[in-house]
Amino acid sequence: MPTTLTVESLQAHVGHEVAVSDWIVIDQDRINRFADVTGDDQWIHVDVVRARESRWESTIAHGFLTLSLVAPLVRETVSVAGSSMAVNYGLNRVRFVTPVRAGERVRGRFAVSSVTGVGGGGGVQVIWAVTIELEGSERPAAVAEWIVRYGDASPSSRSPS
Repeated sequence: MPTTLTVESLQAHVGHEVAVSDWIVIDQDRINRFADVTGDDQWIHVDVVRARESRWESTIAHGFLTLSLVAPLVRETVSVAGSSMAVNYGLNRVRFVTPVRAGERVRGRFAVSSVTGVGGGGGVQVIWAVTIELEGSERPAAVAEWIVRYGDASPSSRSPS
């Protein structure tokens, strides 16, 4: 069950971790499918035999694959009531700290860094401090500040053009 916050209560959570996702396996099939979709088929991601000779002794997940897991991991762990939509507005300070080898598990940790009002529709912009942990590692797989806007998706909430 996700942690349920309200648009109004987000401010009270600034500076605090609000949720931790379950662990998920980053298997070779997921890595291969990501390579197919993005066209990023560099050997370190998809050539299992050659990758055994690399310093990681395995294929590794794309950094952008790891980053793309942020949205489903937060959706699994946090629900923001009082908002009919969430829009990915961007990212700050993304770092791919530790490679994720095929077969390893990751999970997301989410803290609210800031909450500001968004004019015109009564929504809010939240900057989430995201850490993608790598099981068994002292260092995370990735860290980022993720900017999400929460608000009303109804046509009447649009600003006049």
